Amino acid sequence: MMQTLIHYFLHLVFPFFIAFNFFRKDWKKVYLILLLTMLVDLDHIFVDPIFQANRCSIQFHPLHSYPAMLFYSFLLFMKRPLMVIGIGLLLHMLTDLIDCMMMFNECKQCMVDAPAFDLMAYVYSFFD
Repeated sequence: MMQTLIHYFLHLVFPFFIAFNFFRKDWKKVYLILLLTMLVDLDHIFVDPIFQANRCSIQFHPLHSYPAMLFYSFLLFMKRPLMVIGIGLLLHMLTDLIDCMMMFNECKQCMVDAPAFDLMAYVYSFFD
């Protein structure tokens, strides 16, 4: 339950704080763009099954891959609205990474076959 709350808070509420605090003049437009970056989850339709509870998205879906994240990082150096899109996409990836870390914490064995298992083990080693 807590994992779900954190996940959706970071996807839906936290972007509001970013938009309102850092883009006050255009916060509504920026918030909408940040929410629209959740369309990155459309890459879920390219895998089978489309939805699987407790699946780590990082490195599993094409738009959640390391090369895609590198591209999203380059967007940060562009002008608006591309910069805002980059912020939204990277926030989305961070949210999914946190979700993966929470799953990893609960059941490491469940994630042995996850493409991002080594990343999870590495990141988790800092908190263990």
